[in-house]
Amino acid sequence: MKKVLVIVALSALAACGGSSTETKVDSAAATVDAAAKAVDSAAAKVDSAAVKVDSAAKAAVDTAKSAVKAAVSAVKEAVKK
Repeated sequence: MKKVLVIVALSALAACGGSSTETKVDSAAATVDAAAKAVDSAAAKVDSAAVKVDSAAKAAVDTAKSAVKAAVSAVKEAVKK
């Protein structure tokens, strides 16, 4: 959606300014495209990091569950004696 708005804004500037702004519009469009690629790349890195954090959190929960089960078993054994 942002890309569409930028393109519309750049088109409006080109229509108002005449041929002298054509080069500027092309340059601005190239800058917008480069920025969009950078955002896409950053989003992929964030998604990858989120998956790693999710996996680490699940592993931590599993470890905690095991520790709690061991503690409960130890308490049960102590109560039996």
